[in-house]
Amino acid sequence: MPTAAPAWLAAPAPLAPDVVAVWRAIDDEGPMIRGIAFRREIRRRAGPGSAATILAQLEAVADALEAVLSAMPAPLLRAPGGEGDWNVAQAFAHTTGARRWLAHAAALAARDQWPAEAPRVVPGVPGPADADLATLLTLLAKSRRSMASAAESIAGHESDPCPLDHPLVGHLRCGEWLLFAGVHDLMHLRQLHRLRASGDALRVMAERDG
Repeated sequence: MPTAAPAWLAAPAPLAPDVVAVWRAIDDEGPMIRGIAFRREIRRRAGPGSAATILAQLEAVADALEAVLSAMPAPLLRAPGGEGDWNVAQAFAHTTGARRWLAHAAALAARDQWPAEAPRVVPGVPGPADADLATLLTLLAKSRRSMASAAESIAGHESDPCPLDHPLVGHLRCGEWLLFAGVHDLMHLRQLHRLRASGDALRVMAERDG
């Protein structure tokens, strides 16, 4: 019997069922992200004709990211972001950059335009440490537009191979990379909700108020 979705997943779960199903098939805090369940779920949910449906689900996940970020007090943007030594602003900007990078890479492969000199390993790059809320929301909006354009190119080529390599998931097909962008979003969405629920928020506010 499937376990109930955690509270932070309640809003996007009914609107992004394929993204959530793939996310729930993995243990992204352990060594099993390359596991059979993950491969099975992402392959069957990102097959031919899936790009438009996946894009709509990615929009729902982006809405959830925007909602939790907008609810955070400004000082919390400088608190630890749950990703190495990055703060919240850096981690969130990284999330928006990853959305654009993963979808764009899949679109290049779908159009048979992959540059010979392009890096094939997904980079893990933090965003600016001093980014404010308006800047982060602008980055999210840019990622929405980029993903919409990429999805148009991927449509009809969802099962095409893509040279991109990820240190956790290895190689995926074009449509699978589009879907995995949403899975990566959920990893960071969970981090943001955990941060808000933790003592970090109280500590940051206390330090600000002196």
